Parts: sequence; C-alpha cells; structure tokens
Amino acid sequence: MKAIVATDQGAEAAGIKLAERPEPTPAINDVVVEVHASGFVPAEWEWPSTWVDRSGHDRAQAIIGHEFAGVVTSLGYGTTGLSLGQRVFGITDWHRDGTLAEYAAVEARNLAPLPGAVDFTVGASLPISGLTAWQGLFQHGRLQAGQSVLAHGAAGAVGSVVTQLAREFGAYVIGTGREPDRQAALDFGANEFLALDHEDLEDIGGDLVFDVIGGDIQRRSASIIRPGGTLVSVVGPAETRPVDGLAVDFVVESVPSQLVEIVDRVRDGRLRTHIGTVATLDDAVPALNPTERRKGKTVIRVRP
Repeated sequence: MKAIVATDQGAEAAGIKLAERPEPTPAINDVVVEVHASGFVPAEWEWPSTWVDRSGHDRAQAIIGHEFAGVVTSLGYGTTGLSLGQRVFGITDWHRDGTLAEYAAVEARNLAPLPGAVDFTVGASLPISGLTAWQGLFQHGRLQAGQSVLAHGAAGAVGSVVTQLAREFGAYVIGTGREPDRQAALDFGANEFLALDHEDLEDIGGDLVFDVIGGDIQRRSASIIRPGGTLVSVVGPAETRPVDGLAVDFVVESVPSQLVEIVDRVRDGRLRTHIGTVATLDDAVPALNPTERRKGKTVIRVRP
C-alpha cells in the first residue's frame, strides 16, 4: 500500500516520502480501516513518539499522521462494538504506524462512528482539534457559563473549535492571533479579537487562557489570569504560573464519547471545522512541507 513515511528527524517535513508499505493486519481488539482522509498536525515532528517506540527503539520509516476517517475492513480477535463496512473516525496510538496511508490498524476503543451526513474530509479534520478543544475547556479548564476565555490562535484549527465550544457553553471569548486573522476569528464566534502583533496582551484579563502558542505569549498570559482562573497549555508545561490560579498542560486522549459530542455538533451545524489545505496522498509530501504559512487544518484525501 502507499504511505507517507518519516525518514529523517533532523529534516522534519523535508525528510518524508511516499513509499510502499505492507498492509497492516489487526491485532487483538484492533480493526483495520480503509483510510479515506487523514488530518495532520505539524507539531508531530516534535513528538518523541514519531521517532522512537515505547522501548526507546528507533522507528525508522514510521508512517505519520494520527487522525483520520474511513471504513472498517477487518476485525481483530476479540474486537467488539464495530462492524465491517462501518464508517469511523478517530485517533491512532501515537507510537504505532499512523494514518497517512491507504490502510491503518487501530485499537477499536479509539474510534467513534462517523455519521453518513459528515464527509470523510471533515471527519478527518475533527479528532485532534476537536478533542483538544473539548478536553482543554471542560476537563482541564472546567469552564463555566459566564466566564471569560482567552483563545490564542482563535482562527486556527484548534482555536476555532475552542472559540465555538466556549461560546456555546456561555463564555465570553476573546480571540487572539495576527491582524490578518481578525475577521476569521470573529466569524468563528469570538466576541472580540486581540492582534498579538500590535495590541497589548496585558490590557485584558481572563478566567481561562487556552494556549496553543507557548513561549513569550504563554509567559505573558500567566499574568492576566484572574484569581482562581486557569492557564491551559497544549504546548508543554507553563514556564510562568498564574499568581492565584492553576496552570495545566495536557496531551489529548482519544475519547469516543467526546468524538460523538463533537461530530453531532458538526452534523447539526453548531460547529464548523477550519480546513485549510486539502491534497491527495500522491501530492501529500509538498502539502506537508509548505513554503509559506498555512491556515487551518491540512487534510490528505487518501481516496476520492
């Protein structure tokens, strides 16, 4: 089968190639999925699991990509809850071969049904962005109606979902980003927008800051957390903690019940995804190695 594999950690995106790999077989409690579309997160180059397995051994020629939508074609021994021919979407284990391939072996417990009304391309854009937003807001940020949320990168793949979910649950959302992102963030539902390239972050406050940027922006964000508030980070532990609040960093987990909540919102129009570049598997290498800044989620269509 065709697959996109990582060959050179130092080269990052420049070190990937389209290759032929054996089709996977399902282990106990696995399914094999015929992949129709796969999302991609650029930060994958920074994840240790991209390059080594759980024992620390080199993962040479590892298939990249970890979120996808497709159709179940094979069931492993003991697999329950899914059936052959079923449309599914979700996240694969970080240390296993991924989803930028014609087929992927996945633990059945990591998958949720994909409704027929939701396109495979849209389904593939949801798992990591949607679950990151859901878990950051509700599990780790413990968002409550009436609170204010500062959503960094509000026009991005994660930030746009953070903005929409926070608004749905009764929060006041201040989106941030670059000035050209202002209208997109407002269109996704931000009550107001702060341009980080020329407006002062310290002039505002928030009960919850959702950080997808890190660095200096994260350090400055700690100072604007209101008493009892929370700084939620998906880019590593906070270097500076709020004086009278919490700092939480987390790695997204696959929770099928949350995937169902998210895709139901997409199906009925409450939630919009932000898909940017869409390319075929044959054209995936240049699409994953852009020469300019890309907006939104990159999705690779593996099948028409």
